[in-house]
Amino acid sequence: MMPNGGWRMVEQAIKEAGKEPDPEIKKIFTKYRKTHNDGVFGVYTKQIKVARHNKILTGLPDAYGRGRIIGDYRRVALYGVNALIKFKQRDKDSVPYRNDFTEPEIEHWIRFREEHDEQIKALKQLINLGNEYGLDLTRPAQTAQEAVQWTYMGYLASVKSQDGAAMSFGRVSTFFDVYFERDLKAGKITETDAQEIIDNLVMKLRIVRFLRTKDYDAIFSGDPYWATWSDAGFGDDGRTLVTKTSYRLLNTLTLEHLGPGPEPNITIFWDPKLPEAYKRFCARISIDTSAIQYESDKEIRSHWGDDAAIACCVSPMRVGKQMQFFAARVNSAKALLYAINGGRDEMTGMQVIDKGVIEPITPEADGSLDYEKVKANYEKALEWLSETYVMALNIIHYMHDKYAYESIEMALHDKEVYRTLGCGMSGLSIAADSLSACKYAKVYPIYNKDAKNTPGHEHEYVEGADDDLIVGYRTEGEFPLYGNDDDRADDIAKWVVSTVMGQVKRLPVYRGAVPTQSILTITSNVEYGKATGSFPSGHKKGTPYAPGANPENGMDSHGMLPSMFSVGKIDYNDALDGISLTNTITPDGLGRDEDERIGNLVGILDAGNGHGLYHANINVLRKEQLEDAVEHPEKYPHLTVRVSGYAVNFVKLTKEQQLDVISRTFHQGSVVD
Repeated sequence: MMPNGGWRMVEQAIKEAGKEPDPEIKKIFTKYRKTHNDGVFGVYTKQIKVARHNKILTGLPDAYGRGRIIGDYRRVALYGVNALIKFKQRDKDSVPYRNDFTEPEIEHWIRFREEHDEQIKALKQLINLGNEYGLDLTRPAQTAQEAVQWTYMGYLASVKSQDGAAMSFGRVSTFFDVYFERDLKAGKITETDAQEIIDNLVMKLRIVRFLRTKDYDAIFSGDPYWATWSDAGFGDDGRTLVTKTSYRLLNTLTLEHLGPGPEPNITIFWDPKLPEAYKRFCARISIDTSAIQYESDKEIRSHWGDDAAIACCVSPMRVGKQMQFFAARVNSAKALLYAINGGRDEMTGMQVIDKGVIEPITPEADGSLDYEKVKANYEKALEWLSETYVMALNIIHYMHDKYAYESIEMALHDKEVYRTLGCGMSGLSIAADSLSACKYAKVYPIYNKDAKNTPGHEHEYVEGADDDLIVGYRTEGEFPLYGNDDDRADDIAKWVVSTVMGQVKRLPVYRGAVPTQSILTITSNVEYGKATGSFPSGHKKGTPYAPGANPENGMDSHGMLPSMFSVGKIDYNDALDGISLTNTITPDGLGRDEDERIGNLVGILDAGNGHGLYHANINVLRKEQLEDAVEHPEKYPHLTVRVSGYAVNFVKLTKEQQLDVISRTFHQGSVVD
């Protein structure tokens, strides 16, 4: 229970579990101790609240821990905590007070010293935590077992003090391997011992649990906490970072060890030049477990260096030198409907964007929508949305620093930290396909006054809304679809991503954070769909979005590789926080036997990587297996699937989310259908 983020969410989660909160704790956090959530909602504007209520802004970390900060837990093992305290005290005193400070400089100086003071206190508490386990963390680790224990204790301190949406573990395999190799050569341990140490660590990472509400679980389903463990890739000097511990980590997923599981969120930094044996081993484990995700080592290393790791799903950062202000995501597809309706919400009829900012689209003489007019209005809607979004984020992260500061995680960072604002967007494929429909086909709006009497559109009627609210669409003619390696549609998707990022970049950001963007939905693509109406593309009201940067479900009809190539065209510079693609292929579609399947999957990953693909979730599954798991969950306790950026036990998803996974494209037959 971590009330600093917000008491209301804690109380709700306790009551949903059939319990009652301790009245004394409730009194403290409602009468004496202000929380992050209190601070945020006390400052939120009406504009933000209306946008949030109508679900065009979703999942904001305004009532829970923001996460996506990776402490450099290796430092606990490398230096020992006494040395870290000495370093932090030196950092705290390194900036002297000056009488010519400006007012902002005075505030910066005070905050700098206060934060370092909190970090020093947290490090002292870490020593006490180690003492509880009989571990002397004051000194550096001396053996491989101690190196793993000391590193884990740093992580444990973090998850005991923060319930962030993502509590990543970092990039530790190569670091651990130095200790393992030394102990192996000295005869202190055997390979069996080394594997057992990693098995035990993974078991520890799998048992973390946070108190969550049902509403939270609807967005982040399956109880993930993203103990993301990044591995492989290359050093800047050209040496591979694949080590024996890289294999030990993957071994934990086999039935001979722990078996498949969603945590830690194993993330392989892929490059076609990785050792061939390792690539094939990764492919074999993916085929057997669907528990691994792959990210472009080339893109990450060129932007963030060779000691980067993934925070959460696809968000890269330099370990110990960089942090992210997590920003959830905007509903970029819903913004397109606002553009057409003059800022009114298609589900409620509410005027969300002030009248006059965007005029409703007037159809052409033949009753169709003009592409250029829709596009121009869409830019205006995105401008308003980005301003509302960044204003909310500035409030959120100011208050999080003030009331729920991550002292132990930041104690394991450098003195000066590079900050990014990790913005995000959902609904890319729907927006791209809908704009494509307006450009290449004929799109005719269906108004609220007519919906009740239009076959197939009766459910789109909005009670009490204006007669001229557009609630549905009739599209005539064919149009290119994003996800089939067709530049006509793919270029529209690229434009949407670039436009959203451009709108955010022009705005001032708290603490000088650099805006970035991810195209990622987690499992909340179901929730976004519930809150959004019908589209020109044919996407139906209330139905799930495609995950991340995926093409619309079933619309990537040309096969797995063209789908990858389309996503790979999106400029990573417009989405430096990551571009997520989740692909599912049947075992038979991948090959006739294990050896062929392994070779083909390696080839697919190499080809996608060579065509600019940043991220790939790989599921090798049969639809019939998932359908059986829905009806008989007791038969599949360890069935793992990859969703947008993480792995999850399939049987822990909600029924809606399970059906959404089943509805996605299952590539069959040849790799290129």
